[in-house]
Amino acid sequence: MAMKTHTYSAKLIWDGNSGKGTASYAAYNRSYHAVIPGKADLHGSADPVFRGDKAKHNPEDLLLTAISACHMLFYLFLCARKQVCVVEYQDDVQGSLRIQDSGGGHFERVSLHPVVVIQDKNNLDLAYQLHNKAHELCFIANSCNGFIEVSPDIRIQKV
Repeated sequence: MAMKTHTYSAKLIWDGNSGKGTASYAAYNRSYHAVIPGKADLHGSADPVFRGDKAKHNPEDLLLTAISACHMLFYLFLCARKQVCVVEYQDDVQGSLRIQDSGGGHFERVSLHPVVVIQDKNNLDLAYQLHNKAHELCFIANSCNGFIEVSPDIRIQKV
């Protein structure tokens, strides 16, 4: 089977020079925006604990959202292929970031907690199994270092 490659691009622009550049840690704003061709600009900042703007998305928010969205999209795809009719899906994703003494750090753990409502109770076991397959296929999860866990809760649609 031939391997396909898809290329993505974005331009990240720092908006935070308040006239002094990075003359000191407190001298600059952490705001930035990402320009992605054909899409609305994405405005972000650092997390407030790192002197960022709490009203803007930070890289940690975006990582959690990317992991959750990629998992969901693969899951819905697999359910459609296996004729498991999903009528609702939401995920409460959480992550733990450990900061090291050096100032760097890493996510130790990301937990997905999707709550899924399906139509047919006969598909309950398959609906759970497809979460494992979605996790296995997820582009973003495969780009991370194995710290992602999935704990789905699948419910039957009330009629």
